[in-house]
Amino acid sequence: MEEKEMSFLEHLEELRWHIMRSVLALAVLFGLAMYFSKEIFHYIIFAPGRPDFVTFKWLCAAGEKLHIEGMCITSIPMKIQSRFLMGQFTMQMTSSAVIALIAGFPYIAWELWRFVKPGLYNNEKRGSRGAVFASSSLFAIGVSFGYFVLCPMSIAFLANYSISDMISNEFDITSYVSTIAILVFGCGILFQLPVVIYFLTRIGILTPVFMRYYRRHAAVIILIIGALVTPTADPFT
Repeated sequence: MEEKEMSFLEHLEELRWHIMRSVLALAVLFGLAMYFSKEIFHYIIFAPGRPDFVTFKWLCAAGEKLHIEGMCITSIPMKIQSRFLMGQFTMQMTSSAVIALIAGFPYIAWELWRFVKPGLYNNEKRGSRGAVFASSSLFAIGVSFGYFVLCPMSIAFLANYSISDMISNEFDITSYVSTIAILVFGCGILFQLPVVIYFLTRIGILTPVFMRYYRRHAAVIILIIGALVTPTADPFT
């Protein structure tokens, strides 16, 4: 049975409800993140900056097996301070918003799919099966990579980096939280690239011949962009 064709205003009304439900879900997640902000900061946000973080434990265990002492990180000499009157409150709001976006990404992707699906042909719907699951899974993998790999490595490198004994590493809470948010959420978005390429290929914008021909150019562009937009100067990011 074919679905009834909707007018432009009906499409706008449908889009409005999808947006409202997404915003409501984000608002609920934001409220929960604000309520549990102390636990979130202690167990999640500040965790990559402590030597007992799970990534450092894995590295230390690997270093013991490989007999490489340098892989075991035993101290991260840094202090986190708030130099602005509203610094802690602002970062509580910012971190709660980022956590709401991360936790609500699968639902937002599902709402987006529900809005787009009626406008697709049957063959396009068949080719897009599992899109929400694939997108959400890749986002989760990207977030995990940013949190468990990039964040602890970046913090350990920068906290131990010193050009003079007269300089102590006392980072502002704004800088610390912003770096964590960019690395974690940014990796989640970057890991959506396979999904984007898949759909661009399905609609004919990208072709295998085009991608094979320009892959070297793409590699150079990616390296340049990566060097320009990286939030920190360490080799891992």
